[in-house]
Amino acid sequence: MRAVVQRVTSASVTVDDRVTGEIGAGLLVLLGVEQGDAVSDVQYVSAKIRDLRIFADDAGKMNLNVRQIGGGLLLVPQFTLVADTRKGTRPGFSGGAPPDQARELFEALLLGAEAAHSPVASGVFGADMQVHLVNDGPVTFLLHSP
Repeated sequence: MRAVVQRVTSASVTVDDRVTGEIGAGLLVLLGVEQGDAVSDVQYVSAKIRDLRIFADDAGKMNLNVRQIGGGLLLVPQFTLVADTRKGTRPGFSGGAPPDQARELFEALLLGAEAAHSPVASGVFGADMQVHLVNDGPVTFLLHSP
């Protein structure tokens, strides 16, 4: 499982000219599911997202997590994150999980986030989405489950 985690001052997702999710300050997470990923990968990525200390404390140091600042989470499925670009110029997607499995694991991450955090918003699995964000910093991290 791969995730791009961006600290944002605001972010939103639009599908067919309709906003499906939006947050103020918090984290935008783009998530790609790979073949072989399981619930343990969801748990790992979820814990990392929840506990990453990437927000400034009173001293200006990255020392607070998204819960400590009362920030939002915007989770967006993005299968292109699992693309293999090592050879040639056309990305290969054979390492991605089958759509049904990827949807199931994305929804597990979303449900877990909603149970443990607020506010949580999301994109739409399999949809053509427009993602709008204001990256704060910019601060961006790449996560890859074991």
